[in-house]
Amino acid sequence: MSDTGASNSPIVAAYRERTAASARLAAQAREVLPSGIVHDGRRIDPYAIYVQRARGARKWDVDGNEYVDFYGGHGALILGHAEPRVLAAVHEQLDLGTHYAACSELEVRWAHLVKQMVPCAERVRFTSSGTEANLMAIRLARAFTGRTKLVRFLGHFHGWQDHVAFGVDNHYDGTPSPGVLDSVAEGVLLADPDDLDATCALLESRNDIAAVMLEPTGGSFGQLPMGREFVAQLRRITRARGIVLHFDEVVTGFRVAPGGVQAHYGITPDLATFAKILAGGLPGGCVAGRKDILDLLDFEASAARGVEKIAHQGTYNANPVSAAAGVTCLQIIRDEDVCARASAAAAQLRAAINQVFAEEGVPWACYGEHSAFYVYLNPAGEALDPFAFDAGRVPPAALKASGKHKAAGKFRLALLLAGVDLSSKPGGTLSVAHTQADLDHTAGAVREAIGMLRREGEL
Repeated sequence: MSDTGASNSPIVAAYRERTAASARLAAQAREVLPSGIVHDGRRIDPYAIYVQRARGARKWDVDGNEYVDFYGGHGALILGHAEPRVLAAVHEQLDLGTHYAACSELEVRWAHLVKQMVPCAERVRFTSSGTEANLMAIRLARAFTGRTKLVRFLGHFHGWQDHVAFGVDNHYDGTPSPGVLDSVAEGVLLADPDDLDATCALLESRNDIAAVMLEPTGGSFGQLPMGREFVAQLRRITRARGIVLHFDEVVTGFRVAPGGVQAHYGITPDLATFAKILAGGLPGGCVAGRKDILDLLDFEASAARGVEKIAHQGTYNANPVSAAAGVTCLQIIRDEDVCARASAAAAQLRAAINQVFAEEGVPWACYGEHSAFYVYLNPAGEALDPFAFDAGRVPPAALKASGKHKAAGKFRLALLLAGVDLSSKPGGTLSVAHTQADLDHTAGAVREAIGMLRREGEL
């Protein structure tokens, strides 16, 4: 994001005037939190909004400003904020206790729902987050195959743990990011998501690859698109080579379809990881997959095979409050047309934003699949028809650079001034709580933001 905080920009000045209470909290936060935040994606220059409450597709900050929300709990809230049935389940469980340090009926029901909905889920192991689930999946794949190397794709995000902390937004050469051991980075092979032939050659040339790990719709839920054929080829080669195919469905799970991308594509991986929607917007994740692989977590099964069991603890694994939210959320997704409705709303929004770009003569494009949308700010300034834009033909580095466009920071602030909150990509996800009025408001906000940027000479 460009540096806006020190400028004399009217957009920045209007933002500061509108968010005085957030500014005070941000100043207090910087006294105790690095950069005053708890998640890198929440950084806004000059400071972030501080939200007081949320319901449906809207949220309100501490200054009383109302926003149409497309951040959506980082993609966790496909039902929208404060869905009444989920809240009722959580409230009921709170009265019964928050942590038993014991097994509960809820975790059994939760796991059975995952198994029922997800094609690969012969067994399920709960964790506290998607990052933890991905870490466990990597360990399972290495232990199961007896191999050491992990293949990942440039630009695909899998959390912040050591094996996946580089090659996402930087360190594309595979060198470790700060704090990651050289030996860990050496165990990871980074593949080009734009080059299927080279990826296949890599997989066929080595005998030490334990797993291939990917976001099956492409990096950051399709911000860097990856087509079905690429994924199908990965399934064919990994099966032939005895390599574990791991779908990171932390974002796509229960969003692209009730059974995730694997159900939508009809391609079943060996392992898949889930979080976000899995727990109904509360903390929680899981690894799901083949029984023979997850048997490495099973006391009896590992003993019967004469292998050492993989140890796995976790204070908040299948926490009963998260389980209550997760069970209710997954039942709603299973029984109602949640995924299809959110995807349809996103398609309508993408078209409306592109109409604004075309009418305003701005060479930007709104793209995405399923219930996601991204705004490509065209940092190279090339001629572009928003209705003919094909993100699959744009290099991943250029798509990633959209958020670094010189106008990106002010564009996001201008949208906040117009009552819309996006992520810094820029983009967002939709829920079934987004109404036609929300979509119309957002298209109008994009038009207002373009006007603001033009008045400042940014367009």
